[in-house]
Amino acid sequence: MEFEKEEAPSSPSSMPASPGAQYFNSCALSLSILCVLEFEVPISVDDSQTFPLLKDVFLPINPCFSSTMVEDKNGARKWKRVEVNLKHHVKAPVFPKGLSPALYQDHSNDYFSKIATDQPPQNRPLWEIHIIKYPTTNASGHIIFKLHHALGDGYSLMGALLSSTQRADNPSIPLTFPSRQSQSQQKENGEKLAIFSGMWGGFSLEFLTLCWILERAL
Repeated sequence: MEFEKEEAPSSPSSMPASPGAQYFNSCALSLSILCVLEFEVPISVDDSQTFPLLKDVFLPINPCFSSTMVEDKNGARKWKRVEVNLKHHVKAPVFPKGLSPALYQDHSNDYFSKIATDQPPQNRPLWEIHIIKYPTTNASGHIIFKLHHALGDGYSLMGALLSSTQRADNPSIPLTFPSRQSQSQQKENGEKLAIFSGMWGGFSLEFLTLCWILERAL
């Protein structure tokens, strides 16, 4: 994996890359995180809304979203701020028209596999957004965020994504997600946890008793 050379090592528009960022973006290892959002209603690709949202909300969250990884004259890797061409980062695959949701699901799965294994180009920021507007057996549409692990860990990247979203019914209310577990499932899981805790407590007591007996015997 080759990195561009930084022309001005002392430029204020660059900052050192962390050891973790360098490790996850190297010749030996290159990892990306895929976040898939499923929509209940059909989605459409509207550049007039997508690009301003990315420019004004998404890019300012993290300076690395507007940076590429380069090397200085000593071989140290840094993040260099660049001008982001959003058209290179937003992709909308085209599938055949008139297919059933099951067939669109097959096309989507193949597309997921492809973008998961594709290595991002090093001459632009390490993130992409893929918009699948075709209905599948799971959803009416999908938006896939592909973020390189060099940009951050899963927790920080998910926080960045969630901070750029709002509730449709009331933007002033914090974003929440419904639970997939029913009340009966939650009760059953609570009972299983209580049983496991009791078994673990009994085992710990027996183990400590055995240790005490062995200590006295020795």
